[in-house]
Amino acid sequence: MMAITVLFENEAWMPPLRAALAAKELPCLDRFMDGGVLDMSDSLEPGVYVNRMSPSSHTRGHQSGVCFVREYLGLLEARGCRIINGSQSFRLEVSKVQQYAALQSAGILVPHTIAVTGTEGLVEASKKMPAPFITKHNQGGKGLGVQLFRSHAGFEDFIESGAFENSPDAINLLQQYVEPAEPFITRVEIVDGKFLYALRSSTEDGFELCPSDACSVGESFCPAPGSEGTRDAKFQARTDIGESDPLVQAYIRFCKDHAIDVAGIEFVEDAQGRRFTYDINCTSNYNTAVEQEVGVYGMEAIAELCQRELRAL
Repeated sequence: MMAITVLFENEAWMPPLRAALAAKELPCLDRFMDGGVLDMSDSLEPGVYVNRMSPSSHTRGHQSGVCFVREYLGLLEARGCRIINGSQSFRLEVSKVQQYAALQSAGILVPHTIAVTGTEGLVEASKKMPAPFITKHNQGGKGLGVQLFRSHAGFEDFIESGAFENSPDAINLLQQYVEPAEPFITRVEIVDGKFLYALRSSTEDGFELCPSDACSVGESFCPAPGSEGTRDAKFQARTDIGESDPLVQAYIRFCKDHAIDVAGIEFVEDAQGRRFTYDINCTSNYNTAVEQEVGVYGMEAIAELCQRELRAL
């Protein structure tokens, strides 16, 4: 029987997608992807595959799953399987360097970034980056590893203290700090080449900005409080940004060119009105309060995409 097979590693993010697929009465199989055995002679389940492997998997002890899924997606595609967010989008998902290279090639403004293998060369490389600047992981997720440094001396002290946490792929980034005109970033949600909505995420409490409802349950998981739907909530809809916005149109073209079916793309706007794109999230999660406000539901859009692709098979 044809089914939707969801490749995942974080159970906490699964209920909304399961509910959306169930509402359309779509047969669904879950496959937990924390590594394993890949027998290339095995037959594959017929149907549509949905890749929900996250670059933050290492924070839940599933870094081996990132490597395993990369190879598994290649096998699926070689067999002609339809994958929602296949290997091309996953390559960008787990590498900000490759994200920025692709965004620059598309004419989309990104912050000045320097990539450093390991940690030993960070101090020397930082001399090329004017302060203030931030650090982040090449394989990121949830804003982990993002720290702001106002001076080189402060950064050197931090490195010498041994407190710097290496990226799971051992590639660390130094990046221009874009001072926002107001203390928030903007995230644009796109599914199947269509703009869903934009939301603003407050940065007043830091850079860990996962919008998922599950992420606001407890700080040990993902500190993202404020999804209660009040005016002071961490996440709010941006109704002033729509599909006709030139940057949104650039994002839609970018997703089409790079075979990205589902994306939450983030940018920050400085005092001069320049909008710097700094992250593409292909394992997009959604905030209930914002979606109720705008009347658009991301998981429903993903389920509709799965339904169309399953019917096409």
